[in-house]
Amino acid sequence: MDSKKLLITGGLGYIGSHTAVLFSNAGYDCILLDNLSNTHKDSVLAGIRELTGKDPVFYEGDVRDYDFLDELFEKEQFDGVIHFAAKKAVGESCHDPFLYYDNNLNGTLTLLEVMDKHQVKKLIFSSSATVYDAEKNIPPFTETDRLNTVNPYGTTKLAMEFLLKDMAFHKGFEVVCLRYFNPVGAHHSGWLGENPKGIPTNLVPFLLKVAKKEIEEITVFGEDYPTPDGSCIRDYTHIEDLAQAHVQAYAYLEEQATHEELSEHDSKASYEIFNIGTGNGKSVKEMITIASSVVG
Repeated sequence: MDSKKLLITGGLGYIGSHTAVLFSNAGYDCILLDNLSNTHKDSVLAGIRELTGKDPVFYEGDVRDYDFLDELFEKEQFDGVIHFAAKKAVGESCHDPFLYYDNNLNGTLTLLEVMDKHQVKKLIFSSSATVYDAEKNIPPFTETDRLNTVNPYGTTKLAMEFLLKDMAFHKGFEVVCLRYFNPVGAHHSGWLGENPKGIPTNLVPFLLKVAKKEIEEITVFGEDYPTPDGSCIRDYTHIEDLAQAHVQAYAYLEEQATHEELSEHDSKASYEIFNIGTGNGKSVKEMITIASSVVG
């Protein structure tokens, strides 16, 4: 059987690069697309090359560029898409919501238009637990819990979910949305990890920059949460587990498609949502203590 070809948008990002390695090692041909706004091209490509034994196929471009995507889909003939490309900083989204709606929502809409034109219908979407109503729901969240966003980043993720659901029910798309919590860690080899441009917005890379003395100190914002130590608790998921979830989600789509081909009944819309997390949290202060014990 010929290997399947996948487009991975945001393919040089933190989650995208780890996921690309697993898909490649599982026998898929991966084409990586990234606009390089928050990643280090050379080091990430070197890491992927080392971990897969293959030269990564990479295109620099933006998912908002219809003509670029159209040419790319015509050239590469994809079987499916793993969609990571998006802005993801909550604070930045509040400061510049226009950027987030343009990049995240318009980028996804453009991608879907090109996918539809080229009859590429399978898509795994990188969503977020920020779509849940944190005030009304009691963690750990379930996929049927109440939804309510409190910042533009979360709102764009929820809007994209609604968009994808409509594409599944009305245009024949096959979609899995993965709502994940807080990805952390690095590839066990050390070749890939979380190394964004500029000052990190996530806790673990910030802690590591403090450990390396690239940043003087970390400030804990909020010490009156209803938690044992007063600091915020988050569900942290190792990056390799999260990447594996995308491989399994795509395998699920392929399996569902096979079942529909064998069925005599009319196929139903294929749209699924899965949470990806541990169900257990660690507080900010606990994470600082853990980091201190590891790096000294």
